[in-house]
Amino acid sequence: MNESTLHTRRQFLRTGVLGGAVAWTLPVFLEKTFLALDASAADSLLQAASGKDGPILVVLQLAGGNDGLNTVIPYADDAYHLVRPRIGIRGDQALKITDHIALNARLPGLRGLYDSGDLAILQGVGYPNPNRSHFRSTDIWQTASDANRYEREGWIGRYFDACCQGADPAIGVSVGRQAPLAFTAKTPKGVSLSKPEAFRFISENAGDPAATEETFRGMMGADDNAGGSVESLAGQTGGEGDTLDYLRRTSLDAQVSSDQILAITRKSRSGVTYPGNQLASGLNLVARLIAGGMPTRIYYVSQGGYDTHSGQLGAHDRNLGDLDASVSAFVADLKAQGNFDRVMLMTFSEFGRRVAENASGGTDHGAAAPMFVLGGGVKPGLYGRQPSLTQLNQGDLIYNVDFRSVYATVLENWLKAPSEAVLKGKFPPLGFV
Repeated sequence: MNESTLHTRRQFLRTGVLGGAVAWTLPVFLEKTFLALDASAADSLLQAASGKDGPILVVLQLAGGNDGLNTVIPYADDAYHLVRPRIGIRGDQALKITDHIALNARLPGLRGLYDSGDLAILQGVGYPNPNRSHFRSTDIWQTASDANRYEREGWIGRYFDACCQGADPAIGVSVGRQAPLAFTAKTPKGVSLSKPEAFRFISENAGDPAATEETFRGMMGADDNAGGSVESLAGQTGGEGDTLDYLRRTSLDAQVSSDQILAITRKSRSGVTYPGNQLASGLNLVARLIAGGMPTRIYYVSQGGYDTHSGQLGAHDRNLGDLDASVSAFVADLKAQGNFDRVMLMTFSEFGRRVAENASGGTDHGAAAPMFVLGGGVKPGLYGRQPSLTQLNQGDLIYNVDFRSVYATVLENWLKAPSEAVLKGKFPPLGFV
C-alpha cells in the first residue's frame, strides 16, 4: 500500500472527508465504519483534539513500589533518622527544597525543573484501605477503583471511550511489549510497541517476516494485486457488527498505525544525547513520535526495579539516577522541538515503602508516596502534606491526597475531559495545573 493510499484510508476512517466520492473503491466494512464514526462524531460533545495539535500526557510508572521517603526526604524529622539508621539520608547529602524537605541527591535534573517553575511535587498520595500486593495495588492505580472494587476498564481506557470516539487508532501509545491495564477500554484504542521495527504483523513461525506482512496486506485488500481477500474466508460477513467486520477494522487500524510509526521514526532523529538505559530509550521514542507529529494524546512508559527489600541504598540510587538523567534528556529534547509547553509528564508507583528499614537494609511494601508532575503548563510547588512519621497505619504512612484527585486534575485541567465520568466519582482537583 503506498503512502497516498494509506492517507486516504486513514482520513476516511477518521473524518469522512472523502465520503461517498471514494466509497465505491473501498470494502463494505470500511463504509460501515465510516458511517458509524461519522454518526458518533456528530452526536459527541467531547471530540478530543489529537496529540498532533493539542496537549499530551506522558504517564511514567515507577514499578515495584518506589520508596518515597528516600526520594522526597523529610531530612529535618528526627523520627525519620530514628527508624532508618542505615539508609536514612541527611540534609547535607540531599538537595534541599525547604527547611524540612529535600530531594534525593540523584535528582539534580528534577531539582532544576522545580527551581525553574516546571515541577510539582505531590506529597502523601495514596488511597483508602491500601493494598500491599504489587498486582492488586497496580490494578487499583490503573483502573482508578476503590480498594474493594474490581474494574475491567482502565482509567485511560475510559477516557478513550468517553472522549476519543473516532480518533486515530494511535491516540494512545504504550512503550513496552504489553499494553497496561490502564489502556483497557470497551472500544479498544491505543497501540503497544517496544520498538517501531517490531510493530508489524509477523508469525512466530514465519521464516520471512516480510512475507507475512505481504500476506496480511493482501488479505486486508491493501494491495489490489495480492490475490486472496478476507472476503473469501468462510463465515458470515453481512451482519452488522459481526466478528469479521471487527477483525478487519482492528487490523487495518493496526496496519495504519504501524506504517505511520515506522515512517515517523525513520525520519525523526533527536539532537539530544540520551543515556543508555531502557527508560531513556522509551522516552527517546516518545520524543521522536511527538516531533514527527503523531496524533497520540497519551503515552505510557515504565521503569522497573523499585522493589527494594534489601540493600536498598545502591539500587535505589541507581534507579533514581537513571530516572533523572532520562527525564532530563527528554525535557531537553522537547524544549529543542518547541513542544515542552504542551507535554505533561506524571510519575506514579503502586505504593511507597514502610517507614522503618528492615533487617536487610531495605524497606518492605508500604502505602502513601510522592508523585512528580512536570511540564511547561505545570504550576510548581509542593502539594499535599508530608505524612506524619509517628502516626502510622500498621507501620505505613497515611495518605492525605487521593491519587484520583491527581487524575481528576490532569483530566479536567490538562486534557479537558470530564473527570467524573472517567473516574466514576467526583474527586476534588488540585492546583498544579
